[in-house]
Amino acid sequence: MAHPLLENVDIETQTINAIRFLSADAVERAGSGHPGAPMGLAPVAYTLWMRHLRHSPEAPQWPNRDRFVLSAGHASMLLYSLLHLTGYDLSMQELKNFRQWGSKTPGHPEAHLTAGVETTTGPLGQGFANGVGMALAEQLLADQFNTAEHEIVDHHTYALVSDGDVMEGIAQETASLAGHLGLGKLVYLYDDNRITIDGGTDLSFTEDVGQRFEAYGWHVQRVDDANDLDAVDLAIEEAKAETDRPSIIAVRSHIGYGSPNKQDTAGAHGAPLGEDELRRAKEALGWPADETFYVPEAVYDHMRAAVDDGQALQTDWEEKLEAFQNDHPEKAAEYKRWMRRTPPEGWEKALPTFEAGEQYATRKASGITLNDLAPEVGYLVGGSADLTGSNKTDVDGRTDFQKDNPGGRYLRFGVREHAMAGMSNGMALHGGLQPYAGTFLIFSDYLRPSLRLSALMEQPVVYVFTHDSIGLGEDGPTHQPVEHLMALRAIPNLTLIRPADANEAVEAWKAAVTNTDGPTALVLTRQKLPVLDRSRLAPAQGVQRGGYVIQDTNGSPDVILIGTGSETQHTLVAADALADDGIAARAVSMPSWELFETQSETYRRTVLPPEVTARVSIEAGVTQGWERYVGDDGVALGVDRFGASAPGEQVMKKYGITAEHVADAARKLIG
Repeated sequence: MAHPLLENVDIETQTINAIRFLSADAVERAGSGHPGAPMGLAPVAYTLWMRHLRHSPEAPQWPNRDRFVLSAGHASMLLYSLLHLTGYDLSMQELKNFRQWGSKTPGHPEAHLTAGVETTTGPLGQGFANGVGMALAEQLLADQFNTAEHEIVDHHTYALVSDGDVMEGIAQETASLAGHLGLGKLVYLYDDNRITIDGGTDLSFTEDVGQRFEAYGWHVQRVDDANDLDAVDLAIEEAKAETDRPSIIAVRSHIGYGSPNKQDTAGAHGAPLGEDELRRAKEALGWPADETFYVPEAVYDHMRAAVDDGQALQTDWEEKLEAFQNDHPEKAAEYKRWMRRTPPEGWEKALPTFEAGEQYATRKASGITLNDLAPEVGYLVGGSADLTGSNKTDVDGRTDFQKDNPGGRYLRFGVREHAMAGMSNGMALHGGLQPYAGTFLIFSDYLRPSLRLSALMEQPVVYVFTHDSIGLGEDGPTHQPVEHLMALRAIPNLTLIRPADANEAVEAWKAAVTNTDGPTALVLTRQKLPVLDRSRLAPAQGVQRGGYVIQDTNGSPDVILIGTGSETQHTLVAADALADDGIAARAVSMPSWELFETQSETYRRTVLPPEVTARVSIEAGVTQGWERYVGDDGVALGVDRFGASAPGEQVMKKYGITAEHVADAARKLIG
């Protein structure tokens, strides 16, 4: 039986208020969180979810579902309330455990944790970029697999974005590119509540957002009242009808709607309303003030129609997929393989082998490998942030994806590193693609927040970072990464691989394509390196173990020399020089700390026997961190200051990145 207060209240109003107060009650119980946005946006979210969103709560990963991104991730309780009410695997107890240890309702949504959460948001602007990537993935896959008779990829991407989102640079980068590409199945609802943490947006933000998006090439609409469900509904319908441009709908809402003292103030943004104010808000909106986490049965009945509706949508799609499979069995098999991100059998045989005596920059070897790899692994799709020729990320035979060329498979991100990484996350999250993204290593700083989220979300994005050290030379210290290798290694769940030569670069790509549990950073040289003579050295397959003994001289080692990337060659030359002096030296190639640390302790002790304490590492970057492998008695050679503008070989010599320096350090260690 309905509560007496609600007997004459229509079901949509009941549902919207249930969303509002589930959110506010959870924040109050947790003692922290953001009640204001869910209270203001509940009508907008309700309209989208109940009148437009095609999803299946009992099959959250149904491939052809519409994607919903809560870019304003601080409003997480809005999303959790929607998931709970529509029948996802998110219990009332989980709502009550908001922000508590072990719950599925963390303070900001986490895609790898909670069913129905499409992406991890909270850092503002990231969800905005992810949604653009999802819409791009939908269009790429639709062009690849749809036929005149069979549309198996056909869905929209929606997002709720905030004032803070549209202020962020990453959102501006991706909005510009989305408009250029004409991503017509992208619909964003902009929560124009005019409040930020500091107060009114007019403290720092007085531009006309609509005009800005019109300049980007978006379809722009305005709704004056978030509580006008029909106006919101009509605007979404019109946005869906606009197929040549992405759409944004600016909706005027009231943060903390219903709160007598905190509505339209920063006080409703990032803290609980307080028991008394929350009670007043419930009274103001005709909600049972003595109830917490209250949901009328009629609301459950209304919202959980999404379960049956979703099953029907999914069944209809599965019938279409079966018909597609009957008519196009090979193409259907390929679609399923792409969605699993599984390379075809024997794909490694297509990869190149480089002969000793030749010289290749590892960026060039990477490009050659990618060109052999891409035809085998078609779902590997990406591009560069305006550095294609430098990053070697283009693929022969692939044209550019453009508004008038949806069959293109190469992505021109422009000078938008952060957008590139955020969109790549969205492409990976969508499924069916493994994106790669190219830029200089120095500009990993420009995209680091998105790369960090790649790792947090366990998404298999491949980052192609070239120009990896002071060895790039004349461009000088502004373009010479020094601290970046260690900064990237500090990110949990990121696998960084810095190959020593062309054949190690091939193995690095093999590791990247098979790493399905997180991102991989390939760190590559501009300068040429000798292809190491594997007839006298260990095979390059050792890359798969992160670190391996590449050469031993004179039996059991007196000293261990450890190198990465372009510096590994110096450990080999130094080992030979030490052997001439009667010193047994072991050279270890260590392209990936992360892969090495996943090996058994027995293996790691075999490569770096603990009894051999005389150790020298060399890497053209900061030495911080190398104590992990050289210990207290060893020496880490590197670059603990900024670089310099001069020919790369000269800069390397001036900074002591030479075989002679390695050999001298080893001699001093062993006396």
